[in-house]
Amino acid sequence: MAYTTINKCTSVHNTLNYAGNDSTNAQTGLGFQPDIVWNKNRGATNDHVIHDSVRGVSYRLKMGLNAQQDTTDPMASFDSDGFTMTGTGGGINGNNENYASWCWKAGTTSGLSGGTITPTSYSINTTSKVGIYRYQGNGTAGASIAHGLGVVPACMWIKSEGPNEDWILYHKKFNGGSSPEDYVLKIRETSRTETNSDAYFNDTAHTSSLFYLGNDGGVNSNGTNYIAYVFGEVPGYSSFTSYQGNANSNGTFCYLGFKPKTLIICRRDSNDEIEIYNDSRAGYNDANYHLNMNLDTAEDTSSGRLDLLSNGFKLRVGSSGPLNASASYLVMAWGQSLVGSNNVPCTAR
Repeated sequence: MAYTTINKCTSVHNTLNYAGNDSTNAQTGLGFQPDIVWNKNRGATNDHVIHDSVRGVSYRLKMGLNAQQDTTDPMASFDSDGFTMTGTGGGINGNNENYASWCWKAGTTSGLSGGTITPTSYSINTTSKVGIYRYQGNGTAGASIAHGLGVVPACMWIKSEGPNEDWILYHKKFNGGSSPEDYVLKIRETSRTETNSDAYFNDTAHTSSLFYLGNDGGVNSNGTNYIAYVFGEVPGYSSFTSYQGNANSNGTFCYLGFKPKTLIICRRDSNDEIEIYNDSRAGYNDANYHLNMNLDTAEDTSSGRLDLLSNGFKLRVGSSGPLNASASYLVMAWGQSLVGSNNVPCTAR
């Protein structure tokens, strides 16, 4: 049984599909003013790009690449019900190109205190447990940042705003959930295996008030600016779990406690693609379409991979490296509980 403190997931997280037009392009229907907007061209080999309200909407980073942030894409504003682009750009607004967009709401920009590094700017949502933090590294192993979420972070994506540093992933199920702060995984095309290292999170367990950093250039080089997207779990809305593949077409069922709206699956021990699904793109059980979080490849419309269900997902593919080999996989998911309101039990059916 799952309990939820979020009546409607689309008040804090939603997905959009839209067409580019190489001109002013206002997208609405999101249901809130976003603070993170992640877009990908579905039909072409354009990079995944992320904009956020903390760095400023005109600045983009490319998910899965070690590139410096830039202002190439024409993101103009985050609006009360979506976002607006102006001008040309195959990354997010190419004429007659189709795009997928994943968006999160944060919103609170004051009140944080504590830690040895004070963010230069931030935005947090204590209900949905998402925080965005821009900070300048100090090069000191064991540095800490106050996050204000009130729960221990379950997942983090960290990226230097400068060049030549990979996206850094933290997940509470590293090493099967035993001392996950001792491990790291880099979101990139190759050499993407979960690795034991104290250089990223200092082998120090994160707490309900602080997250900790090592002194690697990917997270904490002195004088370098970083962005951290930090997520906590909310029963009935978000889950950061893991599962063991069985290499069988009658594949593993993974319980989430809600119907996934956005689902990301990452194998812990190989260079397989990191697959991302959502419930608003074309496709259906068992032919849900997916994109690859760590690659610029176009949308994959192949069938027989997985079913999105009312309380989780079920693998349908056989011995597939990215989803269902005899291996361990990390899950990042957000979605909608079936019924109920604040602290009312939601029973999957």
